Amino acid sequence: MEQLYEFFNRKLQRTPTDFLRYRYHQIKWNGRAFGLVGPRGVGKSTMLLQYIKLNLDVRDTLYVSADHLYFSEHKLVELADRFVKMGGKHLFVDEIHKYDGWSRELKQIYDGYDDLQLIISGSSILDIYKGMADLSRRIPIYEMQGLSFREYLRLFHQIEVPAYSMEDILNHKVVLPGIDHPLPLFQDYLRRGYYPFGRDEDFEMELMQVINQTMEVDIPGHIQVNAAVGRKLKNLLMVVARSVPFKPVMQRLAEATGISRNDIPTYLIYMERAGMIAQLRDATGGIRGLGKVEKLYLDNTNLIYALAASHSEIGNVRETFFMNQARVLNEVTSSSVSDFEIDGRVFEIGGRKKGQKQIQSVADGYVVKDDIESGYANVIPLWAFGLNY
Repeated sequence: MEQLYEFFNRKLQRTPTDFLRYRYHQIKWNGRAFGLVGPRGVGKSTMLLQYIKLNLDVRDTLYVSADHLYFSEHKLVELADRFVKMGGKHLFVDEIHKYDGWSRELKQIYDGYDDLQLIISGSSILDIYKGMADLSRRIPIYEMQGLSFREYLRLFHQIEVPAYSMEDILNHKVVLPGIDHPLPLFQDYLRRGYYPFGRDEDFEMELMQVINQTMEVDIPGHIQVNAAVGRKLKNLLMVVARSVPFKPVMQRLAEATGISRNDIPTYLIYMERAGMIAQLRDATGGIRGLGKVEKLYLDNTNLIYALAASHSEIGNVRETFFMNQARVLNEVTSSSVSDFEIDGRVFEIGGRKKGQKQIQSVADGYVVKDDIESGYANVIPLWAFGLNY
């Protein structure tokens, strides 16, 4: 137990509080229990520690990681019992999916200790949603994505920019105080700005570690397959990386990877939920529904440069950025006349010379252009959509 407190105190002392992620102000922190999930490396653990540091008394609070050696000899429910008897009120359990049988014990803790606030988090979105099936009505789950362009400006360059609604963006109300030329910053964001650790000297190596851990450990562990299947999954990711955006043809993907054609749609969903790819669906089910998949993308532009720098076609980068940023607060679907549709509006993505041809017959259409500093009429600069959250 003493080791857990020492671990907690060291983590807390090293936690900065000068920058808070967009999700911080959207969470109902006073709830009796909730979960926080998201892809590896987007800052979930830091945000929990920030809340503790800014709002709670460390004398009745404990933050633990479920992969700590303590749990090789002790149960989670045993820890909770001892913590409550010592006067504990707030228990944070990070990387919860790494603890075998966590959902069963979590239910036992929730039902047995009414006066204990229980907060869990984890990177394996798949495992957590599967394990939370019996608790979904009792414990809400919050999802968190990587940095927006707005958050990147604050964290990397200490530039304060408010979040703008979609209406504000489309009506040219976006203002970047103190920034005369946003494009150089935007280009840097596309390469290394989606993950908070993008400031690290070893960013490329750290990002590859995130990718490898997700593809070779998290997903295979969730579906309980051996390392050979994990290698095939990573091969599937590389095939996607070199080909995006494209309409998936399962037989061709099967031939390229050695994976059964029938298994590929399921594996793609796992990769999507783990933050490795994005699937653009039609409006019959929406981005969170069961609509038909029209295009595959990598999840974010940093992954493009990490996995397929020599194949980083600029049109792909532009579309990936738009979908990645717009999906956080909007339902993004495919369009029959342009690249994307959001709430009946259609968006055609392109460079400076992109014309109006594709959307000329549409009542509410927009041309989203890269390589421009400001917009006019129905022409919106691409970077502006990075200020949506």
